[in-house]
Amino acid sequence: LQLLHDMEDTCVERNTITYSAVVSACEKGGRWWQALQFLREMADSSIKSHTITFSAAVSACEKGGQWWQALHLLREMADSHVERDAIACN
Repeated sequence: LQLLHDMEDTCVERNTITYSAVVSACEKGGRWWQALQFLREMADSSIKSHTITFSAAVSACEKGGQWWQALHLLREMADSHVERDAIACN
């Protein structure tokens, strides 16, 4: 997670792939709140989220027992016209 913040200091571009990796790391580390924080940071930076990013965030919320957050993300995916696949919905 520190690498993402270090990228800004070294002028390396943050993009959908780097944020998706960070959100996935949050999911694997049981840090659902940070996954949501990075997802919001993406939106604030006008970086487009995709199915993989949202799926990792939904999974992080599910593992953290935050089912209402997971449902909100699924709704946000639909509102943002991001494809909801079997992974996101399971």
